Amino acid sequence: MLQEFKKFAMKGNVLDLAIGVIIGTAFGKIVTSLVNDLIMPILGIFIGGVDFTNLSYSPPFGESVILYGQFIQTVFDFLIVAFSIFLFVQFMNKRIRKKEEEETTPEPPEKDAKEELLIEIRDLLQKQQQNSLDITKRNHES
Repeated sequence: MLQEFKKFAMKGNVLDLAIGVIIGTAFGKIVTSLVNDLIMPILGIFIGGVDFTNLSYSPPFGESVILYGQFIQTVFDFLIVAFSIFLFVQFMNKRIRKKEEEETTPEPPEKDAKEELLIEIRDLLQKQQQNSLDITKRNHES
């Protein structure tokens, strides 16, 4: 059973997940600091210096306190984290798509001298045919 667990734990997906969780936790701390130390104070200035974390309501009965400000702060933290992750994923998907397009877009083959000459002859014949049609059309009109 220990061998099975070791085999499971050492699979690539489990290690990738563990690394993702660790990086996500560190990223979450950065975003929380961004929200608490930069965004919320600036937002507080614009809305009159209100600090969301201190907002509360004490009902007239009982001694309980409803800390709705902390809830607002937590929701705001979540929205900032979710938006940051969305932007990061969007950025990475754009890079991946661009790289895939570069790899899949084949360069047009270079034309050799024979092909260039044949293309030139074709264009001249089309032009000549169009000129003769125009002359025939004018003769029928007059």
